[in-house]
Amino acid sequence: MNIKLQRAIDRYLGVPLCAFASLFERLRAWRAAPQPPASPPQRIVVILLSEMGSLVLAQPMIALLRARYPEASLHVLLFGKNREVLDLMASVPPENVIAIDDRSLGGLLRTLIAAIRSLRQLRPDAVLDCELFARISSLLSWLSGAPLRVGFHRHTQEGLYRGSFINRPVLYNPYRHLSLQFLTLARAIESQTHPLDKESLDEGPLPAPLPAFRMGEVEAFGTRFGEEFPRIVGRRLALLYPSGGILPIRAWPVANWRQVASGLLAEGYAVAIIGLPSDKALGRALAEAVAHPDCIDLTGYTKSVRELVALLGIAALLVTNDGGPAQFSSLTAVPTVALFGPETPLLYGPLGEHARCLHLALPCSPCLTAYNHRNSPCDGDNQCLQRIVPAQVLAEARIVVASAHPQADRDTA
Repeated sequence: MNIKLQRAIDRYLGVPLCAFASLFERLRAWRAAPQPPASPPQRIVVILLSEMGSLVLAQPMIALLRARYPEASLHVLLFGKNREVLDLMASVPPENVIAIDDRSLGGLLRTLIAAIRSLRQLRPDAVLDCELFARISSLLSWLSGAPLRVGFHRHTQEGLYRGSFINRPVLYNPYRHLSLQFLTLARAIESQTHPLDKESLDEGPLPAPLPAFRMGEVEAFGTRFGEEFPRIVGRRLALLYPSGGILPIRAWPVANWRQVASGLLAEGYAVAIIGLPSDKALGRALAEAVAHPDCIDLTGYTKSVRELVALLGIAALLVTNDGGPAQFSSLTAVPTVALFGPETPLLYGPLGEHARCLHLALPCSPCLTAYNHRNSPCDGDNQCLQRIVPAQVLAEARIVVASAHPQADRDTA
């Protein structure tokens, strides 16, 4: 189901449903005093429907929940297409995952009903809605029947309307990294300040999450990759992700990617273009424009997120648009240059210290925000990305690789 249809459903159906839920809660509170929730909570549900990369950014929050509530069962509600990311990190038992199919409207409605039924049977004590002002997720938190409903709330900001039934409302802060805001959701379960979580301080960079591979899985992938691409064996491999994914406005111009590929080839790298099967035309065109035997098109080559992360693990460098690969890079700490424009690395930069993010802060950038449902007013002329020049990207690549291997660089100097 395309993103425009999702936005329309969330707006035109979500707003009246949120208003109804808010009125229902007011009437219920008027007729009977609410029952105090279980303390500490024994069953916690995390709702995180959106992009795969957000599941990586949410891992510190999941770790905090496990540390604070070791006896609680932790469950996650997500879109089925994102489940493999959660399975890769093994942070939640597979039987505790509730998946919704958003590939079609019919599938969405059918699996939504099943998800609501599963939530009601679970009887959670607390639900953490990690979506940024999406109405469908807030409604799911209400329909779960959980006495504690934690979620982002606009408070005095303009924000998108989500009703008034979130009884642990967290102030969305567009100046804090999203992973830190997720931590606030976890702490809001018990916080008593207004707004919630005034007592906590940020204590430096968060540790990058680790993937849970099966024994020998990465080695087997590396062996297969070497057999299929023997010319690359023993070479420094640079991966390029030129696609904008579901938001084309996040894509750097293809001509710039060609120059970066040529520059990396000149510095002795083998270059591979990565992406989904739907990016095949882009990958093929870029490889043909570079026209070098050491530049190959790998769009659609990896069949799962597990394989993509394994490929990142054998690479010496990743250059990527803002998107899934930028977040997955923190699972392997591959030296990374990430290009941001319509969105900001202050909120969405990869976890860890392995990445350098380029962002040209024009007066209109970032234009994709929680307040506009990531619906940019830009006419497609993304100057915030176009003005980042290939020479700058190549320079940042040298810096990030040197930072990752300082001893090797001194030995060869």
